[in-house]
Amino acid sequence: MARRIDPTSDRPVYKQIADALRGQILGGQLKPGEKLPSEAALVSEYGVAQGTVRQSLGILRGEGLIVAEHGRGVFVRRRPKIRRMAHDRFARSHREAGKAAFLVESEKEHTSPKVDVYFVGKADASADVAERLRISLGSEVLARKRIYLSDGEPIEMATSYVPWTLAEGTRIAEMDTGPGGIYARIEEQGHRLGRFAEDVSARMPTPEETKALRLVGGIPVLTLVRVAYDVDDTPVEVCDTVMSSAHYVLSYELPAD
Repeated sequence: MARRIDPTSDRPVYKQIADALRGQILGGQLKPGEKLPSEAALVSEYGVAQGTVRQSLGILRGEGLIVAEHGRGVFVRRRPKIRRMAHDRFARSHREAGKAAFLVESEKEHTSPKVDVYFVGKADASADVAERLRISLGSEVLARKRIYLSDGEPIEMATSYVPWTLAEGTRIAEMDTGPGGIYARIEEQGHRLGRFAEDVSARMPTPEETKALRLVGGIPVLTLVRVAYDVDDTPVEVCDTVMSSAHYVLSYELPAD
């Protein structure tokens, strides 16, 4: 027997079906990675045309709740969440233990982290980078581009810019910066880190970001630009990050006084 669709509702039938399926996904009846009933099964279940079912699934794809795999079917999207703890992620104790922030966060979430560094080299500072680093427009900087993966799924892409005068001849300019990452190497150069400032915003991804992060339609990205300052308040790094909003929770702890 077909499930009942309310013909008196102001919501179109395809949206009612999407509501029902969304409820099953968010309510846990359909679990991450689980295959949805076929289009034919949904046609039979709801007593509607195939085109109506496809409209319903299109809504859920746009919301990032499901993903279609060619030749296999439609599945509830796996959405591992990384809780990015702003108050703790750059603690010196992590660097002294030889761990970069992403590794620490992944350990807390019991996910498998991987960082693919795909470019390390000289670049000319853009207007924004130059302003944030307090250097002249076009000055040489070291650019480090990488993609972060959690359980094999890309969730973040980031580019760090470090003044060339600071990075030249150090492990910062190598593909593998060693234990503790960039910040541990910067401190080894005599720049003890004092504070970090971050600007966070959201937007829709570019085609290149959609491809790199394997985003489905309708999933926005979070953009985060961070500046690291040493204890003398000299900026020593700018990090321009693009994050999949489906995979991150940004957690902040702020003092009341």
